[in-house]
Amino acid sequence: MQARLSHASSRPHASVPQPYLITPSRAEAQYFAHSLSNANLNPRKPVVCNWNTVYKDFNWENKMSNPKVFFDILIGKMKAGRVVMELFADVTPKTAENFRALCTGEKGIGRSGKPLHYKGSGFHRIIPNFMCQGGDFTKGNGTGGESIYGLKFEDENFKLKHTGPGILSMANAGPNTNGSQFFICTEKTQWLDGKHVVFGKVVDGYSVVKEMEKVGSDGGTTRERVVIEDCGQITEN
Repeated sequence: MQARLSHASSRPHASVPQPYLITPSRAEAQYFAHSLSNANLNPRKPVVCNWNTVYKDFNWENKMSNPKVFFDILIGKMKAGRVVMELFADVTPKTAENFRALCTGEKGIGRSGKPLHYKGSGFHRIIPNFMCQGGDFTKGNGTGGESIYGLKFEDENFKLKHTGPGILSMANAGPNTNGSQFFICTEKTQWLDGKHVVFGKVVDGYSVVKEMEKVGSDGGTTRERVVIEDCGQITEN
């Protein structure tokens, strides 16, 4: 069954002495000290720290860096440039890991006999003012693809929404049919909320996505091949 999306036409300052802190980590001490720097406190009184509140306010887990990956895009014979995407592993860890591993190719050969890798695959469906869909590295026409967990995996959650251009979301053929196919939004597509799992966004190179969009059509076919010439994970120091 082909993974498809509903087309757009169907959518409706006081100086305070710094206290000595015995804390779980240096980072937490720095955060708490920063909070005190702007507080009107009496330094002669003890400071009581409720670490449950600190964790809640700062949300330590979500301050972890999300992974970033890239696509080097070829449009016809032209090197269009690089698209960099942040994956929301803090909200959709399973879906983000699937996409990250398919960008690196680290999982080897899949059940289909093809490498679990986006490199060399194309964007088979591009509709201007809607989205660019790709990720079918087994058949190339929208009927194939495979996840790192097996052929398909479940919808992780629908916490994130299709809020505008650059949103990265999973294509599917119905509930719990996520594989490797995905799409990059070029407009707000709120009618897809609750149906497709949002797991990332374009953070650099969106102009390349706009160039991709130019070779698309209302029916989704492309005038020139749009190919992921290379892809991988970006390691930040």
